[in-house]
Amino acid sequence: AGPIAAIDILYGLGTDLARGNYYMAHKTAFTAETLKDKLLGAGFSQAEVKRDWLNLWATAYVEGKDESENPLNSSKDDDAITLYLDLMKKSLMNLIYDNDKDMMRGDSYDKNLKLNGGIWPSFAHTMIGLPRLNNIQFCIEDVLAKGIQGDFIETGVWRGGATIFMRAILKAYGIADRRVWVADSFEGLPPTEYKDDLQLRLNEAECLAISMEEVQLNFDKYGLLDEQVLFLKGWFKDTLPVAPIKELAVLRLDGDWYESTMDALMNLYPKLSIGGYVIIDDYWAFQGCQDAVHDYRRVNHIHEKIIRIDNVAVYWCRLN
Repeated sequence: AGPIAAIDILYGLGTDLARGNYYMAHKTAFTAETLKDKLLGAGFSQAEVKRDWLNLWATAYVEGKDESENPLNSSKDDDAITLYLDLMKKSLMNLIYDNDKDMMRGDSYDKNLKLNGGIWPSFAHTMIGLPRLNNIQFCIEDVLAKGIQGDFIETGVWRGGATIFMRAILKAYGIADRRVWVADSFEGLPPTEYKDDLQLRLNEAECLAISMEEVQLNFDKYGLLDEQVLFLKGWFKDTLPVAPIKELAVLRLDGDWYESTMDALMNLYPKLSIGGYVIIDDYWAFQGCQDAVHDYRRVNHIHEKIIRIDNVAVYWCRLN
């Protein structure tokens, strides 16, 4: 081929270029065998290499990957998933019929107050509002996309709306190897000894005592009561220490009281995977809840940034 010229380095052998061969690389140092090995090592499922004098011609293929490896990569069902999950949120908040009464303040209420989780609705299956439902969706979709291992749990579920939505997200993405844990006394709040919680008297609110059977019925209304939903009935101090939960990816706390929040953190946070999320409902609403979070974080040297969701709830991602 003669002396090496600049054009050889950039485009290949000059003589062959003159002959119209524009698909060469100059002195790659590959043999047919080593090029095939490199292609297979790079992730191609099949590779064929043919030698033609100084030329190596390679054809390599990548087979379609199983979408279950990352269920969020597929775009074919994006619109359907978005529509389904948006409809689930509207249904859980009873925004379609929108015939709730506010059991906390009386019959009338501001529509935006309900949308943002500011009332105790008489019919809706959740009272947490749209920003907190959106936060649940963000956290779950993020751990699914990143492959963070573990189940999902809410401690303190009321009518079950948040956990129903968790199960709906798994259903939407066809996830069958994760479970949703539904933890509650199903008898309302326990008595409290914490000074800042005593005056609230939430344990006397009968409308907060929803039976396990009613919550299960609510799951069933959406077609989401199945083997991926597991119930933990009883006070957190009794059920959470012995709960057969190995690993969590999303931990959502809605126990209101100092003791209930602390019981959940002590028994479940150590099971939260690195990269998983903890969500604290009522952090801004009840001093006892906030104090429990601060006490647990201080003792366990947790320094991840606490992120505000709305005027009630916060979350953070576990980094270590």
